[in-house]
Amino acid sequence: MPGYPFWLSFTEGAKFDDSLQKEIFSVYHKNAIDIDGGDLHEIQKTCFNQSIACYLGCIEKSKERSGYTLYCSLVYINKLGEIKSVHRKLVPTYEERLVWGNGDGNGLKTHELEEFIVGGLNCWENWMPLSRTALYAQGENLHVAVWPGSDYNTKDITRFIARESRSYVISASSILNIEEIDPKIPGYDIILKNAPAILANGGSCIAKPNGDWLIEPMINQKALIFAALDVSKIAKERQNFDPVGHYSRPDVLSINLNSERQKILNK
Repeated sequence: MPGYPFWLSFTEGAKFDDSLQKEIFSVYHKNAIDIDGGDLHEIQKTCFNQSIACYLGCIEKSKERSGYTLYCSLVYINKLGEIKSVHRKLVPTYEERLVWGNGDGNGLKTHELEEFIVGGLNCWENWMPLSRTALYAQGENLHVAVWPGSDYNTKDITRFIARESRSYVISASSILNIEEIDPKIPGYDIILKNAPAILANGGSCIAKPNGDWLIEPMINQKALIFAALDVSKIAKERQNFDPVGHYSRPDVLSINLNSERQKILNK
C-alpha cells in the first residue's frame, strides 16, 4: 500500500527526464491500488467481518484514465464491506504535482454511519473552504482529515474545521522515521543522505464540535486511538451557528458541485 511520495524532496524530484525519478515512479506505480481490479478486497472483507466502516488513504491507479496516472485517493468502505466513494484529491500540493494527477468531485460525498454523517478530505484540501462547504451542505457532522504526517498540519486546522462546522473532526496522520525506509527502494542512498531522521512525526488527534481537544495531537507516538463521540454535542454547538443552515445565505452565496467522474472517453 504505497503512501506519500517523500522521496521527491530528497532526490531532485523535479529533474526532467531523470532516470532515477523514472525508476522510483515505476516502483510506486507498480504498488499503486487498482480498486476496480479488486486490490482492496481483503480490507473490504475485514470491514464486513468486523462490522466496521473505514476511511482508507491510498495511491490509486485507474484504468479509465490509462492506468498510469496516479491519484491520492480517500476510499470509504461501509460496515458491509462495500466501497461507497473514492475521493481523488482535487489539487496535488506543490511537489506532489510531479507524481499525482488532479482529482474531481465524484468522491465529495457523505455517508451515514450510525447517528453520524461522515465525510473526508485529503491533506491540504482540508484548507479549501469550498470543498469543506460541499461536505457540510450534505449534512456532514463527523469530518475525517487524512495527512502524510505532521503536527504542523493537524494542530491548527483540526480545531478550526471543528469550530467552523460545529462537527467532530478526526485527523489521521502518519509517522515515518528514516530507519523504516526500505533499502531496496531506488535511490535509497541518496534519500538516506538527504532526509531528516524523522520524515513524519504524526499528529493524529480528535477535536470536539466546539473546537476543543478530545484527544490532543500525538507526536512521535504509534498508537491506536479510541474515543466515544457524543452526537448530542453537535446540536448544542449548532444552536448558535450552523454554517449551511440558519447561518447561511443561499440567496447571496452558494456553490456548485460537479460530481461527475472525469473521463477522456464518454460512451
